[in-house]
Order: sequence, then C-alpha cells, then structure tokens
Amino acid sequence: MPHLLFTRVLNHAFAGPVDGLLRAVHVPIGNPKAPISDAFAMEFLVFLVMIGYFLVVRARLSVETPGALQHVAEMTHEFVDGQTESVIGHGHGRFASYLTALFLFILLSNLMGLVPGLESPTADVVVPLGLALVTFIYYHYHGLRSNKAGYAKQFLGPVWWLYWLLFPIEIISHLARVLSLTVRLYANMFAGDLLTLVAFSIIPVGVPLLALGLHMGVAVIQVYVFFLLACIYLSMAVAHDH
Repeated sequence: MPHLLFTRVLNHAFAGPVDGLLRAVHVPIGNPKAPISDAFAMEFLVFLVMIGYFLVVRARLSVETPGALQHVAEMTHEFVDGQTESVIGHGHGRFASYLTALFLFILLSNLMGLVPGLESPTADVVVPLGLALVTFIYYHYHGLRSNKAGYAKQFLGPVWWLYWLLFPIEIISHLARVLSLTVRLYANMFAGDLLTLVAFSIIPVGVPLLALGLHMGVAVIQVYVFFLLACIYLSMAVAHDH
C-alpha cells in the first residue's frame, strides 16, 4: 500500500485511468484503489522537476547576466561533455542529450531520499532495471547505426574458428551488464535509504547527520559509476575497430 503523500495524491486523481490502462495491457492490479506505487510516483516527480528545470533554464538564458540555474546547467554540460569526450572521443556530442538526462535523472532520484516525506525511486529494483535496459538498448542501437552489419564482429571475436565459442560468451557478457548496472545502483541506494531510516529511528540527534552525509556521498558516487559505465559501453559499441 503506497504511503507517501505524493503517491496518495496521484492515486486519488488518476487511479481510474491507470486501472483502465493496466487492464488494457493485461497487467494484474494488486490494489485497484492505489495502482500507482511509491517508486513510480517518485519517478514521475523527478520527471516533473527536470521538465521544470529545463523550461526555466531555457526561458532565462542570458549571455550578459546568467542566473544560478544557468550556471548549474553550464557546469553540468561541461562535465558531461568532458567525460564523454575523454571516454568516447570523436562524435561524442550526439550522445550528450541522453547522457545528460540519464545523469540528472539518477542524481535527482538518488538524492530524493534525503528529503523528508520522499523516497529514492532508485531504491526500488524496478527503476534501476529500467534505466539499465534503456541504456542497453541505446548503446546497441548506436552500435548498429555506426557499424551496420560490422557490429556483429564485436560478438564473434578475431578468428573465425572461435566464433562458436565467443558468440555465446559475448551475449552473456552483454546481458550481465544489465544485471551489473541494476544491482549496483539498487543495492547501494536501498542500503543508503535503510541506513538513514535506522539512524533517525534509533538516535534522533547527531548520528543521523553522518548517515545523511554517507547517503549523499553514495548517491553521487553511484550516479558517476552508472554514467561512466554507460559512456564506456557506448564507446565500445560505436568504435570502428571491432
């Protein structure tokens, strides 16, 4: 049963349409009065915050008097551009929009658990799995787009007489990337949320601040790890020397 206020508001407003949509695609509904989970509600909130952020930045763009949000946007762009250039190299700019959105989405999702009354959606395994699957599809799409039929060579190895052995190994290796991205992000954020909750429940003063600091550090590190791995997978997919 959802317990967050924002989730209850969404269920009160949209339970009927969501029930109808889930029935249309034959998805079982555990609670027809509350089909929207806390994790989905938090994802939706992150989406709304990001849309609002981009709209405000776009409306207030200024060369002469840039505001605080514009400075944040420029720093984010410089960070993503610098990292992608160093990892992917030539042509990295075409991936900037996806990687920036991925970076900001995970960052906001991870830090949301620090706000009273909210939770980190990435502490629910479904959310990291969705991000990992989207990234998996994204880098394979660009690998095919960049190398056409030659992309298959990445799964076959350098010598033809080992194709039968290397092909299943490579397939398993790529599928393991989804598992790795999912488990790493989910496990760390779930543990961070749980540690913060326990700290506030047992010792209300002092120690919880340390737990919050640890949670924030883990949240930022996991954003960078997920982002960096996405860049590495992209660089390997679009490389022309398979």
